[in-house]
Amino acid sequence: MADLRRSLVINFFSSSGAALLQFVVSVMLARMLSPSEIGVFSMTVVFVNLAHVFRDFGVSTYLQREPNLTPDKIRSATGVVFSTSWLIAFGMFLSSAWIGRMFNEPEIVPVMRVLAIGFLLIPFGTVTNALLTREFAADKQAIVTAVGTISFCISCLVLAKLGFGSMSLAYANLVNIITCAIAYIPLRPKNTPWAPSFRHWRGVAHFGLGSLLSSSAVAINNAIPDILLGKLGSARLVGLLSRANSTVTIFTYVAGSTVSYGAVSYLAQAHYNGTSLVPTLSRATILLTGIGWPALALTCLLGHDIVLGLYGAQWVECVPAILPLTLAAAVTMLFHYIPAAVTAIGRPYLSAVPVLVTLLTRIAFGVALFDGGLAGFAWALCWATIASAPVIAMQQHRYFDFTIVSLLRATIPSMVVTIGTGAVGVLLNLLIPDSLPSLVRLLAMLPVLALVWYMMLRATRHELLEEVHRLAATARLQLGRLLPNV
Repeated sequence: MADLRRSLVINFFSSSGAALLQFVVSVMLARMLSPSEIGVFSMTVVFVNLAHVFRDFGVSTYLQREPNLTPDKIRSATGVVFSTSWLIAFGMFLSSAWIGRMFNEPEIVPVMRVLAIGFLLIPFGTVTNALLTREFAADKQAIVTAVGTISFCISCLVLAKLGFGSMSLAYANLVNIITCAIAYIPLRPKNTPWAPSFRHWRGVAHFGLGSLLSSSAVAINNAIPDILLGKLGSARLVGLLSRANSTVTIFTYVAGSTVSYGAVSYLAQAHYNGTSLVPTLSRATILLTGIGWPALALTCLLGHDIVLGLYGAQWVECVPAILPLTLAAAVTMLFHYIPAAVTAIGRPYLSAVPVLVTLLTRIAFGVALFDGGLAGFAWALCWATIASAPVIAMQQHRYFDFTIVSLLRATIPSMVVTIGTGAVGVLLNLLIPDSLPSLVRLLAMLPVLALVWYMMLRATRHELLEEVHRLAATARLQLGRLLPNV
């Protein structure tokens, strides 16, 4: 637990710093690229993210979970991930023209081909990254995150300024992959084999198939909104939906990968030791909702100012989609750790069931409720998420004896914190004049809302309070080391 806690702190500062830098770049890009250019890249990334699932083939999760990981098994995992990645890269390159014709967007073709080249290079870092996560070596991963993020951001801004449009994001992604692959080389765990093998490929493939079912369902489910909206609407609507989503997921940008870092490895170890996963799942969900739900509530309340202040007036049309997307995100957050838990107990395929329900309802509601605008489509996504919640709640009860009533009771403090913080947000929104610039309004509210959130944590004796104090103590200690004379 001490190793995991230390890694979580390191991962938080690393991923948060990277996310903050990427967020700043996304704000700058929103003023350099048009909604259509960002929409083209978003539509392309939908297919690339789906391809990533098949490329990985569950290898990363296998390496994190396998109880008896030998050099031969690592070599076999390496062989599998290189084979799948290169086959997928070849398939992406060949199918790019067909996908461009399907959406009547010829700009998709060069973007997808550049992203396909990246698939040839990704495997060089996949195994190393998975092994570092298994060892909770977040300090080494932070180095890779830093160099990759900096290279991506610089490349992206320079190319966008030079007029590369949507291609600037594609080339920057390729630069990021190359940089990370090189950075991983000196950070490989000691005695990690280099040469690939297929001696234990059956074991890797057996686990990978189960993981693939779940991961592919998640990837398709994530892809459906952009694909469906791209077919029913236009690249502009896809760009607006992408911007609404990025606004709702600002909390994810800040928290980065910390909310899920090492979850499979930690839960798997507890499972092997015969320990009930319920206390861990309950506490993790309480901590996540204690900060995530207030963040979502404030994003919903202040969505117009956030969009106008950060991205500019050309993106204001995405604001009506924020409310339904935040409601969907709040429901999803409640069951965030269940997919990791079922993977940890060796049943990764179980998490595919609620995702498939969501996928089917997204298609049905999306087609039925689409009225040519963004808001109706966003509400369709929300209802689909709510429809799948009972399915994952039943899984949680059956496989972990963790009832929805117990879960909701555990998150009552988070609900109270959210209501209290949101109420103050409403009051500040009314008191601060609309005549002020949006960024000024947001900056004026931020310190007050942060203080209110902290006081609500104290008033409810929320479990997150201890972690906040521990994180603050760590930050003060590190600052004292960096500035000993201050």
